[in-house]
Amino acid sequence: MAMTTAADTPDQEAPVLRSDAEGVATLTLNRPGAYNALSLDLMRSLRGALEAIAAEPQVRAVVIQGAGKGFCAGHDLKELRANPGRAFYEETFAECSRLMLAVVRLPVPVIAKVHGIATAAGCQLVASCDLAVAADDARFATPGVNIGLFCSTPMVALSRNLPRKQAMEMLLLGEMQPARRALEIGLINKAVPEAELEDAVAEITRTLLAKSPLTLKIGKEAFYRQAEMDLEAAYAYTAEVMTENMLTRDAGEGIDAFIEKRHPTWSGE
Repeated sequence: MAMTTAADTPDQEAPVLRSDAEGVATLTLNRPGAYNALSLDLMRSLRGALEAIAAEPQVRAVVIQGAGKGFCAGHDLKELRANPGRAFYEETFAECSRLMLAVVRLPVPVIAKVHGIATAAGCQLVASCDLAVAADDARFATPGVNIGLFCSTPMVALSRNLPRKQAMEMLLLGEMQPARRALEIGLINKAVPEAELEDAVAEITRTLLAKSPLTLKIGKEAFYRQAEMDLEAAYAYTAEVMTENMLTRDAGEGIDAFIEKRHPTWSGE
């Protein structure tokens, strides 16, 4: 059964809206008049929604999308200029970092569903998600360099997802990149006609829902942890992860099902 709620408040003016259907939670950035700019309120609301989902075993995948004409235009520059001072700036960028970590640390896959623009911290959000599908007319940029505010926090996600030269190209030039270029450099997984965007994301979620939720949780956590290790440490860590994974009920069921040429029945254990 589908369920629709606001992440924090019951009215449609909430900064993030949530709808659930068949194990997939869709979180909609809900500031369409501002291209879903990441105000402090929106970032807190989105992080709160992700933290709630982390404790809900029935949710098997998350889709993040934007209302209106675009995905997300990055930080709310009007809000930043209206609240001058170190304390507000520090809290804004610290909250942004907490949000991106919440995406990475969520125990289920997170998919960015992108249309329109994804710029600055909006591009960072796309890069932070595990998977990303975009309309083929979507555009991406980290344009802070053009206004005297280098995209330093977006740089963290970009530099961990793109080849170094391509990440530096986006950060130093600040130019809009079409979806086809974003696909070439690895920022997104697919670029499809906008009319097919919904179906393309649904195809991915259906594939994910067919997997063992425990195995996906183990794999996602291990992926991000090993990526920050040196080669020897990464192999030692992942060997231990595979040993623990092998001892799970789902691994035994999956291997037996493969050998017996049948579909597995996952227990999540």
